Amino acid sequence: MTYENDGRLPIIYVRGYAGSGAEKDAAVDDPFYGFSRGSVHVRANRSGRPQFHQFESPMLRLVTDHNYQVPVYGDQRAFLQLAKDRSVNAATIWIHRFYDEAVSTFGERPADFSLEGAARDLFTMIKLVLQKTGAPKVFLVAHSMGGLICRAAIQRIIPESTAAENGSIDPAAGAKYVARLFTYATPHGGILFSVGFGVLERVRDITGLSGSDVFGPDRMYEYLTPGVRTNAKAPQGFTGIAIPDESFPVDRIFCLVGSNPDDYGVALGLVSKTVGARSDGLVQIENAAVLNAHRAVVHRSHSGRYGIVNSEEGYQNLQRFLFGDLEIAVQFIGLDVGRESSADVDFQLDVGLAIRGLPVLMHEQCAAHYCPVLVERKRGRDSIDTPIPLFTTFLSSRAPRPMNGLEPVPTLRYAIKLRLLSIREDSGRFLLLDHLEQTEDWQDALLVDVEPGDARTSAQTWAAWTSTVPTAVREWQPQEEDKVKDLDGTPNRWSGEVPVPQVARKLLGEKARLHLTVIPRSAPS
Repeated sequence: MTYENDGRLPIIYVRGYAGSGAEKDAAVDDPFYGFSRGSVHVRANRSGRPQFHQFESPMLRLVTDHNYQVPVYGDQRAFLQLAKDRSVNAATIWIHRFYDEAVSTFGERPADFSLEGAARDLFTMIKLVLQKTGAPKVFLVAHSMGGLICRAAIQRIIPESTAAENGSIDPAAGAKYVARLFTYATPHGGILFSVGFGVLERVRDITGLSGSDVFGPDRMYEYLTPGVRTNAKAPQGFTGIAIPDESFPVDRIFCLVGSNPDDYGVALGLVSKTVGARSDGLVQIENAAVLNAHRAVVHRSHSGRYGIVNSEEGYQNLQRFLFGDLEIAVQFIGLDVGRESSADVDFQLDVGLAIRGLPVLMHEQCAAHYCPVLVERKRGRDSIDTPIPLFTTFLSSRAPRPMNGLEPVPTLRYAIKLRLLSIREDSGRFLLLDHLEQTEDWQDALLVDVEPGDARTSAQTWAAWTSTVPTAVREWQPQEEDKVKDLDGTPNRWSGEVPVPQVARKLLGEKARLHLTVIPRSAPS
């Protein structure tokens, strides 16, 4: 059996942090390290009554939706070692069981956990999987600290391995083994606390209690930087969220960010209180994504039965990033609000992304979850054409679509939900005399249809604001006047602009518009 490059590369899952011995025991007792857990919730049916709805688990969905196999076979590493080269199906899922040596479950003396050691073992596993499947690269999918293990492998361990072969460190070597990295709720910028004025962080980093110092700047600098000495101190200005330009390409990384601290478990409620409301209960929103990488924000907590991993939102973002063949980027350009308003008025933009056929939002930044897009006020001759990135998402032309007679409709559809709010604030206090709670200055949604191109033609796009659509949203049929002109002209790439509705231009700016981009993606190799 030989490997065919159809985009279904091997997937290696890397779990997150387990602090206590009991937590590590619980992790290693699960053959899938927790990634096979699902969840059940309810939705209101047509009569308004609750109706059962289940999310099976991210691993099971990859098996059913993308024909992946999970060949555990008692001991996955032993199975791989005994298999012949290029004899194992590439469309397989593997678990990096890095905590096994840190527990007494197997009758041996537990070894001390080391993040660098886990990263070295991950690199060993990557090479073994590639050797036995014949695949060119792997996908890495990680939760929480698992994302830091992946980054340590990509940014330090793999580059350092090249020094023995070539005499020098190759900082880009990680990209030769890893096609894409998807992280759930990873503290890429470490873990900070909103209380204690830095004392809690210093105590954690000095004591290293249960290995928690891996979330501090000095340890992060040590395991993310090739060639540094042990116990090195992070230089001034170091931040974990930044990946050097010469290292792994950030456009191969997707970071899923949680914004719900309240569901992080009763026992962990104290942790979420110290981290603060602008978090998933453990990781603050601003620390949960790599700088300039793709990201989405969803209202899920850090972990647990209803956490970010065991969620429909998480899986839909995951599968589209790994297998989607269209990259969609959306920016707001020309937004010019509040130029004539008094200095104590601030503006915030709620942004949501819906994709046809899904029961969840793929991305949701809003004031109610403490993470709106902050709108900079323009003054004087300030340029209004500086883009405000809203989101990047991925679509799949192979995804199920509604039927038009006997054939599926030719277009992919998504909607951008926008809501502008303003409030007065002075010296840290809200001024509410003229305030109308939960009443927005403007809201609308842009419906977008994309018809994928082929090897010779670029994509085509149609768009309409829901405020101008006289029918139900699901019944919208784009007309010729809804077609958006291609401003790019480059083969296999499309970009266009959609002005805001006429009625909103006095508030948002006469040149306010959304800039849309469609870029085809090929299977990684």
